[in-house]
Amino acid sequence: MKYGAILKACRTRAGLSQEELADKLFINQSDVSKYENGSKEPPMSLFQNWAVATQAQEVLVAFICGMDGLGILQSLSTLITGTILFLGGIL
Repeated sequence: MKYGAILKACRTRAGLSQEELADKLFINQSDVSKYENGSKEPPMSLFQNWAVATQAQEVLVAFICGMDGLGILQSLSTLITGTILFLGGIL
C-alpha cells in the first residue's frame, strides 16, 4: 500500500514542514520522513492523528474504504471542481 505518498501529500497540502508536523504529532522528524518514504509503517492511530493535524480527514476515510492514492486524489479533484462549479452557479 502506498501510504507514504498520501501522508506526504496531506502534509504538503497543509503547508507543514516535516519538523512542524512532527511537533504536532509528538514524534521525531526522522519518523515523519520514514513514514513518508515508506520505510516505516504508521499505526492506524498515528495515521488518524496525521489526518487531523493536516486537516485531511477525507483522505483517512477514503484510505480506510480501500481507495488507492491515485483514486483518492482523483476523487478530491472531482469534488473540489464540482463544489467550485456549484458555488459559481449560486453566485
